[in-house]
Amino acid sequence: MAAPHLSLKGRALRYLSMREHSRLELGRKLARHAEEGDDVEALLDFLEKNNWLSQERFSESLIHRRSARFGNSRIMAELQSHGVRGEALQELKAGLVDSEMARAREVWERKYGTVASDPAERNKQMRFLMQRGFSQRAVKAAMQGRDPDDD
Repeated sequence: MAAPHLSLKGRALRYLSMREHSRLELGRKLARHAEEGDDVEALLDFLEKNNWLSQERFSESLIHRRSARFGNSRIMAELQSHGVRGEALQELKAGLVDSEMARAREVWERKYGTVASDPAERNKQMRFLMQRGFSQRAVKAAMQGRDPDDD
């Protein structure tokens, strides 16, 4: 049995019921299914007006999903790729700065757990954390095996 043809609005609501989307991301997904005469931008405006589409909720959701595994720079880059810009981005970054060292420590402990004994292993651990988007300060604190609350 073939799936029923969804309207653009129905498709948008289905996407939003699964998880939060940014305006840019939802617009891209809907554009693939838009037919002649469909106004994707008007639909996105309607969804935002009715608070079904929210950049704030999307940003909070993305941060919640990513913060346990990634550092600030990686999360900020992902937010920017989803169209979050300006003052909203700066506010989100300020909120993440406080917990970065603790998050780096948790990621390091899950992966390694012991302070490296030789330079090669130390470099490997540092690269791992840096690739995850943690700042040098957070990586240094995690690598020293100290609790960030001791500062």
